[in-house]
Amino acid sequence: MATFLFDKIIFGPVKSRRLGVSLGINLLPNDSKLCSFNCIYCECGWNPEKTFKVDFHPRSVVKERLEQKLNEMKEQAEAPDVITFAGNGEPCMHPEFAGIIDDTIEVRNRIFPKARIAVLSNATMIHKPDVFDALNKVEDNILKLDGGKEQTIIDLDQPVGTFNLERTVDLLSKFSGNLTIQTLFIKGEYNGKSIDNTSQEEIALWLEHLKKIQPREVMIYTISRDTPVDTLQKVDLPELERIASLVEQAGFSTQISG
Repeated sequence: MATFLFDKIIFGPVKSRRLGVSLGINLLPNDSKLCSFNCIYCECGWNPEKTFKVDFHPRSVVKERLEQKLNEMKEQAEAPDVITFAGNGEPCMHPEFAGIIDDTIEVRNRIFPKARIAVLSNATMIHKPDVFDALNKVEDNILKLDGGKEQTIIDLDQPVGTFNLERTVDLLSKFSGNLTIQTLFIKGEYNGKSIDNTSQEEIALWLEHLKKIQPREVMIYTISRDTPVDTLQKVDLPELERIASLVEQAGFSTQISG
């Protein structure tokens, strides 16, 4: 049941199970989650019940802290594999997200030009032209699609506001393959309702979405930390491998994190 928040703008580096040695950037408040989803499995817990004025980290401060940390790592001969936008919610909600991406590219190119830049996003902001363009500039544009059925995604991800799966798939396809799809597989129960996005029907529909989107890679994973809902179960590795084999048969490169 316990969850955690990132209490700094720049955190790590940490060994990521998906990305390697990752230096994290949290664009959201340090003391509260802020997200356009309220996923029942989120390691950061629930969104706050009450609305509040959001003080986003200023673009200039993010750049300053990133440059400082990368210079420290260079002095210590500790090179990151990737600089990852993640943190306490949806990074693309930051009003200066596009400018921050430009700053990050410029700083990365000066200090660690071989490091990749990654964004872990739930894809709810990709309708915004500046966000879409910014995501197209990074090496690892990693976007969420947690099921084949719209209702399944709503049950798992608890969108704040409306969610339209057909529109989301259409927007994801507009990246023309310059993206990675990440899907978290899970089973359990929430609010008296069975939760399972691994069924044959679910996977078949999800694969059809992938064929429309044409991602360069699909990341398949399950929960690895505490979640705000204690009736959820991680999917075992053989099941993830079965799903991955279906993805590969459909013609997509797959990465599994069990």
